[in-house]
Amino acid sequence: MNILYYFWISITETLLRFIPFPSATGLRKIGQPDRSSPVLVTGNFRLTVLRVLFAVRGLDCYLLVANSRGINVWCAASGGHFSYHDVVSAVKTSGIDELVDHRFLILPQLAAVGVEARKIKDRIGWIVKWGPVEAADLPVYLGQKRKTVAMRKVRFPLVDRFEMAIAWAFPMSILGSLISQLFWPRALAGILLLIWGMALGIFAVFPWVEKWQSKPHLGSLRFYGLALAIWILTTAGIVGVIGLDWQSLWPWSLAALFVTLTICADLAGSTPTLKSGTHAEHGFTVRLDQEACIGCQVCTQVCPRNVFEMQTDTHKVDLLRALDCVRCGACIVQCAADALWFENNSGQIVTADAVRRYKLNLMGKRAVLEKQE
Repeated sequence: MNILYYFWISITETLLRFIPFPSATGLRKIGQPDRSSPVLVTGNFRLTVLRVLFAVRGLDCYLLVANSRGINVWCAASGGHFSYHDVVSAVKTSGIDELVDHRFLILPQLAAVGVEARKIKDRIGWIVKWGPVEAADLPVYLGQKRKTVAMRKVRFPLVDRFEMAIAWAFPMSILGSLISQLFWPRALAGILLLIWGMALGIFAVFPWVEKWQSKPHLGSLRFYGLALAIWILTTAGIVGVIGLDWQSLWPWSLAALFVTLTICADLAGSTPTLKSGTHAEHGFTVRLDQEACIGCQVCTQVCPRNVFEMQTDTHKVDLLRALDCVRCGACIVQCAADALWFENNSGQIVTADAVRRYKLNLMGKRAVLEKQE
């Protein structure tokens, strides 16, 4: 792999992270694979493909790039843009079944929210194994042939928070520059500094913000309280650094309010560890019928927050860390016994069938919400 090209794409597509960048679909040979080599599957978001290729460089395997409409795996699968149809189509058109003796596909774990493993087995006879969340863990996973708990959990370390801050700051800088040139040209440098400083600052302190945002009993105060606190602190910082009087402060304070509201409008949805506040299912929780559970443990393999744990005495799973759940629905989609569903405090439910059939749109809503009898 060309390292310079890899870093160039990483930088440019991080700046424009919210825009789909499709890569070519099809089969790619990594190293010198043979008939027993593993077959990895990913979506065709170019940055994802490059990071997988970078992670497995030096290994011998096949990489099957399926059509996810140029969107990252998690977002594409949850929005219905990456499903078992796309995986089946990629397998059938790639000729991979003639290159290997086994019938195992290693899919990214985060695709489990929308790609039904059972449908793939039923249609083409290939068995899905759920690989690690992070592409960087693929070499160890392939060597051990199993996932550790750490490989199953989504993380939001500083480097990922830095990337997300850039993804927000860059398009806001373009918009801010245009507005500044029209109405306030002398403040251009200050506006850009304000945008980048606030974006980087908010995501830098996210571990503290996460504790506040993960308290469901606070309701809308989680958003308004956070936005108000950030706005006040930023305004106070502007006064402290620039030393403006109150008459000169109001346009800067207004600019800070705009940046705050833009980033905080769905801050939770910009992270892998919190459920988007715009989703209708934000107030729902996963319910488990232990009587129906068959102990297959697929939920433990696809849950990105390690919510489930197998009980050795009953040979069934239990929701031991339900408060950590991000309501992605991967466990519900993959559960063979339909022992899981979403439910809120009012008794309103989202059935397993609804989660599988109706994906989330841009507003985070499904087509079906049913009342429990």
